[in-house]
Amino acid sequence: MAGDDLVRGQLEALGAFIRAQRTQAEMSLRELAEKANISNPYLSQIERGLHEPSVRVLKALAAALNLSVETLLARAGVLSDTDAGHQPSGTEQAILTDPALTGEQRRALLAVYRSYVEATARARGDRQQQGDPHRRPAGA
Repeated sequence: MAGDDLVRGQLEALGAFIRAQRTQAEMSLRELAEKANISNPYLSQIERGLHEPSVRVLKALAAALNLSVETLLARAGVLSDTDAGHQPSGTEQAILTDPALTGEQRRALLAVYRSYVEATARARGDRQQQGDPHRRPAGA
């Protein structure tokens, strides 16, 4: 029975995390369900820890909440926190917790910020592979 309690606890924690992210994004249950293409009652059951969502549903929820899939998979217990690999940066955390921003503004800023970070990482990787003499040394 201890295993059942562990699973129930994970589902409740996942549901609470999804609800908190939805609330922080200033989305109603109906809006998130629509964006993730799942039913309202099903999302409500997930948020209350009554259902274990599939990976497909977790991917849809992550996209709708502007989160990495790895973050939700880690919260669902599918990945360990270290496997998820992504901890929100200080910038991302500041955007997510800034009370002066609306949910839509947070999503837009996060999308722009992450696109810049990914572009920079790709550019650095390209320069390193090509042996670019103009690339900055690591840590510079």
